[in-house]
Amino acid sequence: MRPCLALLLLAIGAAPLLAQDPETPVQRDARMQWWREARFGLFIHWGLYAVPAGTWKGQRIGGIGEWIMNTAKIPVAEYAALATDFNPVRYDADEWVALAKAAGMKYIVITSKHHDGFAMFRSAASPYNIYDATPFKRDPLAELAEACRKQDMKLGFYYSQAQDWHHAGGAAAGGHWDPAQNGDMDAYLRDIAVPQVREILSNYGPLAILWWDTPVDMTRERAEPFLPLLQLQPGIITNNRLGGGFPGDSETPEQHIPATGFQDRDWETCMTMNDTWGFKAYDENWKPTETLLRNLVDIASKGGNYLLNVGPTAEGLIPQPSVERLREIGRWMGVNGESIYATSASPFKRLPWGRCTQKPGKLYLHVFHWPAGGKLIVPLANRVTRAYLLSQPDAPLPVESSERGATLRLPQSAPDPIDTVVVAEIEGTPEPLAAAVFQGEDGVLRLNAAEAEIVGETARLEGADEPNVGYWTDVNDLAQWQVRVDRPGTFAVEITYACDAGSGDGEYVLVVGNQAVVGRTEVTGGWQSYRTANLGTIRLAEPGVVSVMVRGLRKPGLALLNLRSIVLKPQ
Repeated sequence: MRPCLALLLLAIGAAPLLAQDPETPVQRDARMQWWREARFGLFIHWGLYAVPAGTWKGQRIGGIGEWIMNTAKIPVAEYAALATDFNPVRYDADEWVALAKAAGMKYIVITSKHHDGFAMFRSAASPYNIYDATPFKRDPLAELAEACRKQDMKLGFYYSQAQDWHHAGGAAAGGHWDPAQNGDMDAYLRDIAVPQVREILSNYGPLAILWWDTPVDMTRERAEPFLPLLQLQPGIITNNRLGGGFPGDSETPEQHIPATGFQDRDWETCMTMNDTWGFKAYDENWKPTETLLRNLVDIASKGGNYLLNVGPTAEGLIPQPSVERLREIGRWMGVNGESIYATSASPFKRLPWGRCTQKPGKLYLHVFHWPAGGKLIVPLANRVTRAYLLSQPDAPLPVESSERGATLRLPQSAPDPIDTVVVAEIEGTPEPLAAAVFQGEDGVLRLNAAEAEIVGETARLEGADEPNVGYWTDVNDLAQWQVRVDRPGTFAVEITYACDAGSGDGEYVLVVGNQAVVGRTEVTGGWQSYRTANLGTIRLAEPGVVSVMVRGLRKPGLALLNLRSIVLKPQ
């Protein structure tokens, strides 16, 4: 097909006459390369919902800010009237992009239209947009696109294609409470969603990402008309939320980090800095910079990207707590960005002291929990040829080898209390040792949550200073360790856990080798109130590697337990 004919067909909404050749793995890798190297992006949820800012008719509305229309069941006409008060005169696209760059981010994704149906761009498909319906009379997406071009920042647009609470027929997929929402979903898709996606892909220059959302009721037949539009932006990356069975290019876990990432898919975790995506004036539950930064490192160590959100105000300002945190992350990235950008996932399943990213011939050891005496043990069979702090590359660190792996001699205290990055240059491809848990000098086996391999759909590692295996809502999930026993004998078994009211009287089994003991949970006073219980004794008669596993048997309440540690003490 001639290019001019293809564009003509797209302009009138027709599908191409001929199918495109399938993308080869090499072509896909080339298209995804910049995204895989970027690792860190800025999500921006900005829309009409910033005007009520979480409050409607004098009442604070629960839930996330951008869902206030749905949560409060605001009539279509009343919500639309907010547009007369939306005049973000303090919006400065150049400042937003500069802030993202200062944070070390490589791309931006902004909401072009969220579920409230209000377009944040000038749209010929519907007058319900920021240019035509507000006193602002500007197109903020055009200004952001220009700022991104000037500052060499990749730009992507979010678009809620299947859920629109304003336009007739659009609410069929996402809730319905006002007769004004009555209509046919197929007509809405044909007359509003498809034309608007064509607009955002045609009118703003090169786009890197199209971020679909909430594919409720999106059959294959409903999703297919959107696909030819992607040809308007060669090389664009899409996520997995279009619907109709179309996988897109990336998985999109929301507000959590998968325990093991995705082994065969590109993926991106999106997260808020507080409890909302869209601006809520009274949401002050800000995550500390330590949490945000360690999230970035954790995600990179599993081969994913981190899309961190800000929710600007109705005036067009990014909240100051967000600005402060982004600048603090940027200062760390200025020193340690090499350990994030263009890295691949850790070769280790778990490390008790932190995380690891890698490049050929280099391991970046992210030390969250400083080892006693500055003695960092890396369970690695390879020879370490050189080690140093990334912040001090000209000061080599002493390295020793043993059956436990490589021992790096670090300073007595952490130069960076959030994450000190240690570089280990190695020979060959990383070969982790099978057993990462060894007996201490006192003969004790200490199995901490941070060292556990977590298997299952719900349980995951949480907590920064003293991690635990939490969110254990499926009893079939398990935590397991491989331990090296050098001095066998009889051991007393202790478990340290927490359990909230309503979840007590559950049962779990602890399996050590071919022996098992059953424990019962008691209420400890809360999910962060820990108690140590004695489970009896077991005997390990022979030296060698032994598997230790905890698995649920019965869960009467919300979750099984929060598991902090298992300790085996020689008797």
